[in-house]
Amino acid sequence: VIGSYWRSTWRHPLFAHRSKHSGSLTVASREGKRDRPFSKMSDADEKPEAYPADYVVPEVWTFERQGGKFGGTNAPTAGARGPPKPLPRGKHPLQLHSMGTPNGQKVTILLEEYVDLIPALEYDAWRVNIFDGDQFGSGFVDANPNSKIPALLDYGHDDSTLGKDEPIRVFESGSVLVYLAEKLDARVPPESRFLPPATKPALRAECLSWLMWQMSTGPTLGGAFGHFFRYAPAKIKYAIDRAAMETKRIFDVLDGRLGGADRGGEGRTWVCGDSYTVADMAIYPWFVMMYMYGPNDVESGIFLGLKEYEHVNAWMERMKARKAVRRGMQVNRAKMAERHGRADFKPEEY
Repeated sequence: VIGSYWRSTWRHPLFAHRSKHSGSLTVASREGKRDRPFSKMSDADEKPEAYPADYVVPEVWTFERQGGKFGGTNAPTAGARGPPKPLPRGKHPLQLHSMGTPNGQKVTILLEEYVDLIPALEYDAWRVNIFDGDQFGSGFVDANPNSKIPALLDYGHDDSTLGKDEPIRVFESGSVLVYLAEKLDARVPPESRFLPPATKPALRAECLSWLMWQMSTGPTLGGAFGHFFRYAPAKIKYAIDRAAMETKRIFDVLDGRLGGADRGGEGRTWVCGDSYTVADMAIYPWFVMMYMYGPNDVESGIFLGLKEYEHVNAWMERMKARKAVRRGMQVNRAKMAERHGRADFKPEEY
């Protein structure tokens, strides 16, 4: 069935440029000669403008050092760089290696929420300065081979498959949130849990779906809009316009969700309804950041017209009113590079 489907597909006029030798959609003939160059993206009369004007897409891409904020650290290879650099370790079972950017803040918000609920819980948070390339140190690469913050090392586990004093490592921010919620929700009252249990499959699925929605939209908000609006070495109208359009669409999705567009305008307090969950914690730092890209920390919010999203802004005020959220947003930033205990905050911050 699949074979017949594809055979019929190749006969469609859309694929009229198929190879004259093989009858299939290829760019090279059986003799190894190219039917058409990779760089030809459309017919001559539709060829897009290049930027810079003399740029031609090469047959094979080769790496060149880039400019901009991250030009000195970005490379097309993985793995550790420089001499061995083990990670520091504090006295608490949970060791977080992160930075106070949105993907790190979502985890410290959750941890601070648990600190409020579990008197005996503490954690160490060490700053990984991604602007200086700390994420490529050997110790951090051992914790996360993808060299992205955050990474969590949990020494307080009972997994007998691991060696003595060997931690469970968890990387990717969404995975860290789910891991911590599954580990720590059992220690808090049912009404205060942050990940719906398996006994509520519909609510759990909704929560995880919105969490993964945030994970999928983050690269657009930061990697596309944030990069081209603030960090790229050149202002490219097409790149900024496309990223801005998608960013506003993402805001509109959440605004509709919180405003109850799917249920006759009956709004929601939190993303998953009445339950404050890891989905809220994951989304909030990224949405905060979208107001702040720019040299004066308000430029992108004005540029994108974000005040028009009434339900999103009301939800953000509810988030900001939570003391654990305010504390979590501070951890691993310039004024609190490390966090090792409750005493790192002022008493009134609890």
